[in-house]
Amino acid sequence: MKLYQAFLSVGLLAGFMACQTAPVPCPETTGIVPEIVREGVEPTKPEATEIYEPIPPKVTPGVGAAGFSSAPSDAVVLFDGTHLDAFYMAQDSTAAKWTINDDGSMTVANRTGNLQTKENFGSVQLHLEWASPYEVKGENQSRSNSGVFIQQRYEVQILDNNDNPTYVNGQVGALYKQKVPLAMASAPTGEWNAYDIVFHAPEFNAAGQKTKSGTLTVFHNGVLIQDHVTIEGTIEYIGWPKNVAHSEAPFSLQDHGDNSRVRFRNIWLRKLDSVL
Repeated sequence: MKLYQAFLSVGLLAGFMACQTAPVPCPETTGIVPEIVREGVEPTKPEATEIYEPIPPKVTPGVGAAGFSSAPSDAVVLFDGTHLDAFYMAQDSTAAKWTINDDGSMTVANRTGNLQTKENFGSVQLHLEWASPYEVKGENQSRSNSGVFIQQRYEVQILDNNDNPTYVNGQVGALYKQKVPLAMASAPTGEWNAYDIVFHAPEFNAAGQKTKSGTLTVFHNGVLIQDHVTIEGTIEYIGWPKNVAHSEAPFSLQDHGDNSRVRFRNIWLRKLDSVL
């Protein structure tokens, strides 16, 4: 009855009647302009296609310098340069051992292991900034290699690729071994880069079968380099991606074990499951 009154109030009774005889189910909410109504009599008043609910929550955006962003008001701040309380060591859940620097960044402590969040996450918008050392050491995959492992399984590669070619599905910005980035948008060696990542988690049924693939969008220094790509499964150094059922999980920053000395700062995320 509520839906009937809503349609009647905006002069869409004809559309409502069409809905009743349509071969597809009638919409139960007015959160969007229903496609089934569009198949009926076209509205003749502008207010017939105006939507007022639900009202999106107000978010105060962050203000940053040099084109980078600080955390918006609804973000979970994981690293602001003062402490590592949101993280622990991935291999044994002990206190985080990476180094906090005077400039508010942290540096990978070589061969201590990956840093992992204490909290589990589903779909997120993730922001982080990273920089390789100014002093160039190593080549190919051994030059400032690190990575962002989302839900412990899906890696966005971090690497100094300036004058340092490597296999393109393992270069900076790649969904490692799965998706080649659309562009290489790195800052000069030693300067700060920003990743803005939108991750939608895969879904699994009660039997452990994947029913919906995860997706990934990545902006590198404001340049779109992964455009809503489908995640095939787990990141595998050798072999094909795997799909084992999982729920929310931490994300981690990689210690590649080759004295990469990658620095990180300004890490925050927004839980998309709670805002969509």
